[in-house]
Amino acid sequence: MSSPASHPDDAPLVLVTGASGYIGGRLVPALLGAGLRVRAMARHADRLQDRPWRDQVEVVEADVEDPASLDAALEGIDVAYYLIHAMGGGRRFADRDRQGAQSFADAAARADVRRIVYLGGIHPEGVELSAHMASRKEVGEILLAGPVPAVVLRAAVILGSGSASFEIMRHLAERLPVMIAPQWVRNRIQPTAVRDVLHYLVAAALLDGAPNRTFDVGGPDVLTFAELLHAYARAAGLPRRPIRTVPVLTPRLASHWIGLVTPVPTGIARPLVESLIHESVAAEHDLRDLVPDPEGGLTGVDSAIELALTRIRELDVATAWHSATPAGAPSSPLPEDPDWSGGIVRGDQRERRVDASPETLWDVIEGIGGRNGWYSWRLGWIARGLMDRLVGGPGLRRGRRHPDRLVVGDALDWWRVERIEDGRLLRLRAEMRLPGQAWLELAVEPTDGGRAILHQRAIYHPRGLLGDLYWWAVWPFHGIVFGGMQRNIARAAESAGPGRARDRRRPPGTATTFGASRALDDPDAPGGIA
Repeated sequence: MSSPASHPDDAPLVLVTGASGYIGGRLVPALLGAGLRVRAMARHADRLQDRPWRDQVEVVEADVEDPASLDAALEGIDVAYYLIHAMGGGRRFADRDRQGAQSFADAAARADVRRIVYLGGIHPEGVELSAHMASRKEVGEILLAGPVPAVVLRAAVILGSGSASFEIMRHLAERLPVMIAPQWVRNRIQPTAVRDVLHYLVAAALLDGAPNRTFDVGGPDVLTFAELLHAYARAAGLPRRPIRTVPVLTPRLASHWIGLVTPVPTGIARPLVESLIHESVAAEHDLRDLVPDPEGGLTGVDSAIELALTRIRELDVATAWHSATPAGAPSSPLPEDPDWSGGIVRGDQRERRVDASPETLWDVIEGIGGRNGWYSWRLGWIARGLMDRLVGGPGLRRGRRHPDRLVVGDALDWWRVERIEDGRLLRLRAEMRLPGQAWLELAVEPTDGGRAILHQRAIYHPRGLLGDLYWWAVWPFHGIVFGGMQRNIARAAESAGPGRARDRRRPPGTATTFGASRALDDPDAPGGIA
């Protein structure tokens, strides 16, 4: 466990699980702004190393699937935020959700935690819920039934830059001039701006007494998802999007369509789509009797969309839906000196002298992916990305958080930045659907005379016979893919010329993750969190 640089000693200490995720990554600075001490929990602490608030918090490695690790994480904690949910987590996601929630509730009791705060979803009573919504409801019930009082906040669609709901809405409106949609896009929903959700989450830690109940939270507007799409089109300056509803478009089909049209893969889209089958409107507003509204009042739909669009245009997206590693994706980092216990490791290793400065070569490497592409066989990358999307993987549409800069934890198309050493090393871990685990390393070695050597290494650990067959099936294309990548990265650096390299110095405490956000230091600033 690591300690923060400084904090008020008498302030309550709160634990934020899921600190690398969309809500958790924004909640941490909001809690700091409220004067609380924060301990951020992650399965791998290095994924938080570039967060702008990293030096202001404690960081602890723990996993709810490893109950023994929770005792250290919860030691001395006053309020614990439970922000873990297996979105798109495979067939056993409900079992993992159930076991994780029970383990956390038990560990919180052992640590004498005063309160647990959980963020779930609004759902109607007395109807059959989707599997994901039913699991979120069950998690809330487990926490409420535990020995530690729990505050369960329930929200519908969350509007904010980078949220999965917002990205689905944005890409549907921008890419489809006419939409064919299921009839339930006419169901009513009550969206909430992410800044308002954060306002209530912070307030939940400070509530008097020991409430042990659910609270619905919602924004000031109640409308249909179709009307929400129209609102986005207005804010983005797009023509009105006609929507034609049909009765035969099931959630499964709709989520597959969304997976093809938007960056959000099918596994993430499906639970969001299923949540629209029923109306999601707050049944009560009791929390507003206990907690004052944010300064300036709750954020309406039009303002929330405009704020989110501003953040996207300014490359100031604090966290995104792909901030956290999806359940089921490879999560073990590549060891420095891999010991595979006798397992098979396949690899492709190349190096090339580059007639460019190390800074210029690094500039090209850090800008890889997204709109810049992968410098080799573009059609092959596109085809592989489409194949990945069809089987529920992220494909290439996640793109990049920022066009130039990368930090640990960034999603980069179907990769995740696992390690980055400025000017020297970029290590990516594959999150595409593979019968094994894969990494790609790009490294820069300075030479005499101010030139550089490009080192490129692809590593693959096959899983069973199928994994080995996959490697040999794609082996004939390695020369095209990896050889072409190395040649073209070198040419891009050599043709960039002097002065191409940007100033990448990052003084301690100023490194940014998912967009430098001046508002993360001041959550109440106008336009601060969107």
